Amino acid sequence: MIRNEPYWWEAAPPSYFPQSELPSRCDVAIVGAGYTGLSAALTLARGGRSVHVFDRMRPGEGASTRNGGIASGSLRHSFAEHERRFGRERALGIDQEGKLAREDLARFIADEKIDCDFKLTGRFTGASQQKDYERLAREAERLTKMLGIEAFAVSRAEQRNAIGTDFYHGGLVRKDIGGLHPGKLHAGLLRRAVEAGATVHGETAVLGVRSDGNGFEVETARGRLRAANVIVGTNGYTDSVDSWLRRRMIPVRSRIIATAPISENLMRDLCPKGYMMGETRALHYYFRPSPDGTRILFGGRDGTIAGDPHWPTDSLRRAMLDIFPVLEDVPITHSWFGHVAMNRDMIPRIFTKDGVRYAAGYCGSGVVWARWAGKKAALTLLGHPDATSALDFRPPKAVPLYTGQPWFMPAMFAWFAAKDRMNHPRRRPSKPRSAGP
Repeated sequence: MIRNEPYWWEAAPPSYFPQSELPSRCDVAIVGAGYTGLSAALTLARGGRSVHVFDRMRPGEGASTRNGGIASGSLRHSFAEHERRFGRERALGIDQEGKLAREDLARFIADEKIDCDFKLTGRFTGASQQKDYERLAREAERLTKMLGIEAFAVSRAEQRNAIGTDFYHGGLVRKDIGGLHPGKLHAGLLRRAVEAGATVHGETAVLGVRSDGNGFEVETARGRLRAANVIVGTNGYTDSVDSWLRRRMIPVRSRIIATAPISENLMRDLCPKGYMMGETRALHYYFRPSPDGTRILFGGRDGTIAGDPHWPTDSLRRAMLDIFPVLEDVPITHSWFGHVAMNRDMIPRIFTKDGVRYAAGYCGSGVVWARWAGKKAALTLLGHPDATSALDFRPPKAVPLYTGQPWFMPAMFAWFAAKDRMNHPRRRPSKPRSAGP
């Protein structure tokens, strides 16, 4: 039977926190106890501020422990598109900041001694069409020349040295991307924030934030407190309490399936380099070996907006078998989803509205961006010279006709799926060997 909760929770389930007494006031109230909120809390607490963090669920129960654990810091649009939208200076800044954020995450994990199975594995991106390979080859050159990132194109003839499939038309390898256990990362970040003096209130919803010109009154499910500053880091889990932010952040379900354990020999064939993996199909599947190297974890957009039907799991499994037909007889043990937050700028964002600092909109790459943006938002309140960020500018615009329920997602999913079927019909080569353990 398939378990409908994250594979990651077996080793690092979200924590239940004892209810702490609310103070009458604090320096900073933070809404959301995922990577964003805890990163901000840790930074502020170490900066000498009194910090209280609130989450309506268990801390980390949202995307922070549901994601694929790929530390990519990917950006949805190309550098050329960012230059067209935001100008060359900001486009260059965003590009450089991605590199800095990845390096900062690796350094943070090492410095804080957080045991989260982090490894700088590299990532392979498969070209679903020949024209995609040509674009990826140009991107490899750009990454090397502009950012000094080790990146190179892999031809179709050489592809099996990187990934055990003939499905793609070659691809791109970049060596600056790694993988980790997201639940363990959150647990380590939570532990460090509490040790630094931050108080975390799990299962305590924030019901309202009101500015009176001299600070903020924060109403929670367990009472009120005053805060000099407020940071909101709810991302894809923003609810109707903050209707202004909700109109700007579209929660998109991202689902992941986990296979049963696979033989060591077969895992070596499928993932010879241990890369994190992605591709260029419109539905944008991402996949990886589990940290212990025994399973394939395979993810992609869900296409649903309510309930938990079987068909998204079946759809993901079919997509996985397109790439790895040898897994036909391997059972699926886990299937779960979490919300990623898209915005109209399609880049991670830091901004201020009515004195409240926001960090959100990671577009599916929050393992790197959420911790970085939370830290940057906190540094701003500390007046720190390192607070500057290319992501910190005007708020993203509201999405027309959208008030919180992404009614258009099933239609968009169907459109992307149709494009993929047209551009890359499914083909299943014969299985080369048994997939059993």
